[in-house]
Amino acid sequence: MTTTSFNDGWAFRRADETVAVYVRLPHDAMIRETRSSDAETGNHGGYFPGGVYIYTKRWIVPADADDRDYSLVFEGVYGDARVLLDGREVGRCDSGYREFAVALEGLRPGATATIDVHVDNSRVPNSRWYTGSGIYRPVWLESSGRLQIPRDGIMATTRKIGVEAVVDVAVRVEGDVPLGATMIVEFLDGERVIARRTTSMRVDGMIILPLTIANPRLWSAESPHLYDLRVELAVDGEAVDERRIRTGVRTVKVDSRHGLRINGTSVLLRGACVHHDSGILGAATFAASERRRARLLKDAGFNAIRSAHNPLSRAFLDACDELGLYVMDELTDVWMKHKTPNDGADRFEEMWEADAAAMIATHRNHPSVIMYSIGNEIAETATVDGVDAAHRLHDYFTANDPTRPTTLAVNLLLNLMASRGSSAFEREEYTGEKKPSKKEATSTVANMVTARLGRIMNLVSRLPAADKASRDAFAAVDVAGYNYAYGRYRADRKKYPDRVIVGSESMPGDLPAIWKRVTRIPGVIGDFMWTGWDYLGEAGIGIWSYGTQSGSINKPYPALVAGPGAFDITGLPGAPALLAAAVWNTADAPGISVRPLDVTDERANKSPWRSTDAICSWSWRGLSGKAEVQVYSADEEVELWLNGRCLGRKRAGARVNFVARFTTQYEPGELVAIAYQNGVETGRGTLRSAGPLSLRLRAESTELDGPDDLTYVWAELADEFGTVDSYAADVIAVAVSGAGSLAGLGSAAPMTEESFIDHEHSTYRGRALAIIRGSERNGDVSMNVTSRRHGSAEIVLHNQTANRIVHA
Repeated sequence: MTTTSFNDGWAFRRADETVAVYVRLPHDAMIRETRSSDAETGNHGGYFPGGVYIYTKRWIVPADADDRDYSLVFEGVYGDARVLLDGREVGRCDSGYREFAVALEGLRPGATATIDVHVDNSRVPNSRWYTGSGIYRPVWLESSGRLQIPRDGIMATTRKIGVEAVVDVAVRVEGDVPLGATMIVEFLDGERVIARRTTSMRVDGMIILPLTIANPRLWSAESPHLYDLRVELAVDGEAVDERRIRTGVRTVKVDSRHGLRINGTSVLLRGACVHHDSGILGAATFAASERRRARLLKDAGFNAIRSAHNPLSRAFLDACDELGLYVMDELTDVWMKHKTPNDGADRFEEMWEADAAAMIATHRNHPSVIMYSIGNEIAETATVDGVDAAHRLHDYFTANDPTRPTTLAVNLLLNLMASRGSSAFEREEYTGEKKPSKKEATSTVANMVTARLGRIMNLVSRLPAADKASRDAFAAVDVAGYNYAYGRYRADRKKYPDRVIVGSESMPGDLPAIWKRVTRIPGVIGDFMWTGWDYLGEAGIGIWSYGTQSGSINKPYPALVAGPGAFDITGLPGAPALLAAAVWNTADAPGISVRPLDVTDERANKSPWRSTDAICSWSWRGLSGKAEVQVYSADEEVELWLNGRCLGRKRAGARVNFVARFTTQYEPGELVAIAYQNGVETGRGTLRSAGPLSLRLRAESTELDGPDDLTYVWAELADEFGTVDSYAADVIAVAVSGAGSLAGLGSAAPMTEESFIDHEHSTYRGRALAIIRGSERNGDVSMNVTSRRHGSAEIVLHNQTANRIVHA
């Protein structure tokens, strides 16, 4: 079996156009569309339109096509997809997050075959967030003999750990198995074989082999050791197929007494919810962007990811395996009731099993995946039909992968409404559609209600009626997922002593209160913040507005991003990340954030999904006035100094929800926070004002590994020491030449009419981000950036192309 990248050489066009452009996959067609206030996705999709698209590739059929099978594997196509070979349909998929394979039958060796992929994502909105359109994940060409180990035909299950580990390896073979066929299975640690078994193949093509590993190195988030598992199929001593996977040795157990145990050790999940988009790249999924996101979240103290609200990409799971992040792997946001007009509710019954089967098959060998979520905020689980569906999904997952527990993320407010025949997804506050009313509330009242929505959800969740509307659904799964309902934890653990609870979704600002419960109430296994990483669409749900601007959770055009992320869409951490590090005590020094000086005099319309608008900056050139400083620390006290003057010492840590607040007059210079525990200094954090500014480029890496690799280059309005001024603004233009190209250019501006595919973009808070993609040519990549007011800069990167053929 060989697996080869099939990403290059695709001609792309809209269905209503005749001229195509050549693209290399992965490719998001939606991010290239023109946004507008009347775009069909509306607030849900960040005001992008949908569309119908055609991808075409011409491929010279290999000479061995008569003797080998060829197929295409699509990791993800968003929109109803039809795959055609020389004009005849050979496959289709109507599920945007499902991996699927298409057999290329009837090939003629040496001929030029035409492959067309038609993608229809015109019926929007079909999601509550930005989805993208088109072939947004990689495509692979697979070649195999008539007797083969199919993709995802291996399942490794850790049965026992200790001085020795026992791993059961199940292998499935397709094709007629002849007499004399054998299977060789071996674990490798680097180049060293540490366990090996050989057995004769059964004629039905199925075997399960237990392998014993002496002194195993177990996988966990703290020590994410991976082994290579190699499986070889041989006939009369000659190898006819081989598969390799990377996996880990680890066990998962969960119960109400011990909570979650990984390899027998209790674990609390410090979780981040993440959507699938890649920020300024749109929905296009690159291994480099997925790994970067996982790495930054891990470095910030998170140890778990919740895939909201669809299965993670293979690349993200690979990164979680390698870096050490636990994963709550989620199936879907929609069951039988619509949340948007064109979502998959009408097709749920016919599609869910295929979606679940694909998710299990592609993810089951990833040690990072420790739990399956069968749905998010499925309000119909307050009804008999919904509870029945919950049991059916749980039973299916358990039957096909009994090694992982199931959960269901329930919003108790939504379940309570559903039990009374109402739906939040049909209300004006959610849809953004204005409905006539005899007695309209003022915008001020609406803004006040929005700001208190988190508190309202938590209070309503405590009602007996909310318990009644959720208890049967929770009884259907192994772990009860509570969205915005931490106020129920203690009472429910007493009422339902066998119930295991996880905070599947929560307001970032509630983390101090939540974590106190997580650490003190047995059977509560962790919490997932909404969100760890910001995302496109659901525009404005976590954005603060000011003065007379709309304070609704649905912001009007040109709102683009959601806004609640601990990291913004470019990968910069904000105050929620500082708060989390303080609560979890994972930071080495106190964190400092400052409310933006250009809005401190305006009335703030707050969002429950963002407890503060403060950012990590003390550089506000040309501004003066009151500065509101927030210092985050787990220690007992913090002291704040400005330009050598002490501004006071205040309580910190759990007694004040891990944030000490100071107010002072802004003056340029150095702001220093010093943390104390038992009167002894434990660390200090510093923010500085920028000196003379110029345009400066900062590459996160100067090396590129071929056409599917990326590097991130910051264009910053900064001084010679790299200090960025948050009030400085400019427009930059980027030109890339040589062995690379510009994949995206943008910023984290919450409201903008600019496009991420242009070569010119405005800075936001002193920064813009350029993403450079490698190519198939080896050599240098020159990036020249000019600005209107801060000069120009150049940086040289290097691209080295690697071999794109793998055996897996």
